[in-house]
Amino acid sequence: GSKDRRAVTAMTYDILRHRARLSWWLERGAGSAAAARQQLLAYLLLCEKREPEALRDLFDGSRYAPPALSGEESALLERLAAEAQEAEPPAWVARELPGWLAPRFETAFGADAKAEAEALLQEAPVDLRVNTLLGNREQAQAALAEEDFETAPTPLSPLGLRLAGRRALRASQAFNAGLVELQDEGSQLAALLCDARPGMAVADVCAGAGGKTLALAAQMKGEGRLLALDAAQARLDRSALRLKRADASFVERRAVKDLSAAEDLHGGFDRVLVDAPCSGTGAWRRHPDARWRLTPDALERYKAAQRDL
Repeated sequence: GSKDRRAVTAMTYDILRHRARLSWWLERGAGSAAAARQQLLAYLLLCEKREPEALRDLFDGSRYAPPALSGEESALLERLAAEAQEAEPPAWVARELPGWLAPRFETAFGADAKAEAEALLQEAPVDLRVNTLLGNREQAQAALAEEDFETAPTPLSPLGLRLAGRRALRASQAFNAGLVELQDEGSQLAALLCDARPGMAVADVCAGAGGKTLALAAQMKGEGRLLALDAAQARLDRSALRLKRADASFVERRAVKDLSAAEDLHGGFDRVLVDAPCSGTGAWRRHPDARWRLTPDALERYKAAQRDL
């Protein structure tokens, strides 16, 4: 059922958020890389604070329960419970950071490094941007309320609404009519800071699926030239339906592999927004597994791509 699916999804994401400490404890307890079931057991014991005896009752092999614990698994739980009272994981483990990245966090954030790392472990809120081509924030909030979506104004963006809980927004009339669009508050602010105005020529470089393009289109009220650029045509194609739904058909989309060779674009814009490829650190709350895919080599490639752009 849907309740079970939500619970399993939430637990899976939480295990990903605590991957460093779970792996660290399991390597101490099992002496090797842990299987998924061992990770789940460690999570229930160390993060949800379940007692070993309660877990034996839970894993009883009945119709809707996981298979019973093996003798080895029971012994692992006992070892983990004992060691958790005595050992203290290193800082990078406690902060759920790749070991190579932890010193960079200290350099970047200084005394705030611990707080920043902890903040990135929190679940991301669901933010919506009101499409001012079709209405204002009060109208959008009222329309969502009619469909039993509870929202509150975002603290910083004047165009944002924060959804209470996690609901299937894409089934709502407000979304399908183009009145609201899913967009994190930070992205809304980045677009607002461009100060795009009607009649301007604006380029959104690395436009991707068009989230910021849509925000810029609303600022420009459909007047002027707005060009969405990306190296991949497939990414631009994903924005077509969004632009149509938002009544932003004046936007031009163009795939460009090499900006330096596109001489017709040089010097022709009042505003240029560059959302360059990056480490993705800011999206870790929404994609907790991404922190473990980032490598030093990938970070250097991102830096080079940013300089080129």
